[in-house]
Amino acid sequence: MQNSDQLGAIEAMLDRHWVPEGYAAPNEQVYPWQWLWDSCFHVVIWAALGRPERAVTELTQALSTQDAHGFVPHMNYQRDPGAHADLWGRTDASSITQPPMYGHAIAELRRRGNGIGTELLDRARWGLQFLLADRRRHRTGLVELCHPWETGADDSPRWDDMCPGDGFDLDRWRAHKSDLVAAIERNGVGSPIANPEFPVASIGFNALLAFNCFELAEVDAHPETQALVAPAAELVSRIEARWDAELTTWIDAGPTEAGSGRTRSLDAMLGLLVVEDPAQLDAGFAALLDPAAYGAPYGPAGVHRAEAMFAPRTYWRGPAWPQLSYLLWVAARRQGRPDVAETLGGWLRDGAAQSGLAEYWDPDDGTGLGAIPQSWAGLAALVA
Repeated sequence: MQNSDQLGAIEAMLDRHWVPEGYAAPNEQVYPWQWLWDSCFHVVIWAALGRPERAVTELTQALSTQDAHGFVPHMNYQRDPGAHADLWGRTDASSITQPPMYGHAIAELRRRGNGIGTELLDRARWGLQFLLADRRRHRTGLVELCHPWETGADDSPRWDDMCPGDGFDLDRWRAHKSDLVAAIERNGVGSPIANPEFPVASIGFNALLAFNCFELAEVDAHPETQALVAPAAELVSRIEARWDAELTTWIDAGPTEAGSGRTRSLDAMLGLLVVEDPAQLDAGFAALLDPAAYGAPYGPAGVHRAEAMFAPRTYWRGPAWPQLSYLLWVAARRQGRPDVAETLGGWLRDGAAQSGLAEYWDPDDGTGLGAIPQSWAGLAALVA
């Protein structure tokens, strides 16, 4: 598919997925609700397509359920406010969050010359402040999760040690995730601040938190936004301290750090967005391109090929994910690695085309998997 044809297909897909409530449903049949980081990715796609009005509308909806402490739910149920209220303990939205990609979304809009109202800037700042100030910290200084879904990497093998019972079983793990919601500790207004049943400090989540702080601070001079930079830089130093040169990855902190938290998975490689250590950057980017590690014609693969659980068509066990490919493309550009960025961008474009704009795909042959089409595959528009 030629670039112009792909851009046209992406725009047509997003228009088909647009719902009256003011966002692009990731997939109308499988994913009809609004997810936080999906919508933030849609924002940057709309911006790249020259549709800033759609971008601002979608971001406004994504942040509209923010609470008084700054917590932003990861799902917005405005199409049916009572949906799944029994799980979340509230109507209208979920009671956990997702990676705060709104900092990057706002930065991309501003870089393209689009105006952003003060309310959106304030909401983005409050969301980041909540995660930095209110969330429980591991003794290493990294921010802890309240649920694996907060990473967006729902069934990453990094969480395998947290599966109850004897050894890891995917069905048992998925059932257990509902129990984990009930174990979350909350503040007076219901914001999730800790989970004693899942006190994992994820490298991927912390890297995205720091990255979004830097992104927002780059385009917003408000003193409170600029004050996000120092704690974000401190997170970066904590991430760098978790590097394992032999495994070529960063290790999660918490109860999984001696086991599954060491798994070489692509979500952990998001540290490349923010770390500054040259040796870590060199080794990390080399692994992304290495066909014996993550490299693939439609990749990078979601799990290192040397890991026993690597399976290129199994959910979170090896497929390529467009949002992770995009973020690592951003990392390569941000870290001054244009050749790496060009390769990753080509893989993302080809994977999106070969898979039919799928939710995720086989990194080796591009076979589409999951929901097809899924809106975040439109991130290929950013690298076109």
